Amino acid sequence: MAEPDEPLQVRPGLEIPAADLQERFTTSGGPGGQHANRSRTRVELRLDLASCAALSDHQRDVLVGRFGPELTVVVDEERSQLRNRAIARERMAGRLRAALVPQRTRRATRATRASQRRRLDTKRQRGEVKQQRRRPRPDD
Repeated sequence: MAEPDEPLQVRPGLEIPAADLQERFTTSGGPGGQHANRSRTRVELRLDLASCAALSDHQRDVLVGRFGPELTVVVDEERSQLRNRAIARERMAGRLRAALVPQRTRRATRATRASQRRRLDTKRQRGEVKQQRRRPRPDD
C-alpha cells in the first residue's frame, strides 16, 4: 500500500509528485451509524493537470482534453480512511494510464461486393416475407 507522501506511480517513467496531489477527507454518510457519521473516511483526491510539472506538454494537452483542468477521484467504499486513500490513488493512476494510451486511428474501409450483395438479398427476402403477410387485394 502506497504511503500518502510517496509519488503516484502512473507507469514506468511517469510519476506524479505527492506535492501535486491534494487530499480532502470528509464523512462518508450512508449506513454505518456512529462510525460513518463521525469518521472522516471519504477521500477526495485531486490533481491539477494544468499546473502539474511532471507531465510533458503533449501529455498535459491529452489529459486536459479528456478530463478538463483538474482530475478528481472520490472514494468512500471502505470504512478505513487508509484503504480509501489507497483505492483513490490506484484509480487516479489507472485513469491517467488509460487516458495516455495512444488512440489508434481508424482507417476507412469499404464493404466488399459480396457483403453488399448478401445485405441486399437479405433485404429483398425480408420484403417478400412482409409482402406475403399483407391481406390480398381484391383484384389478386
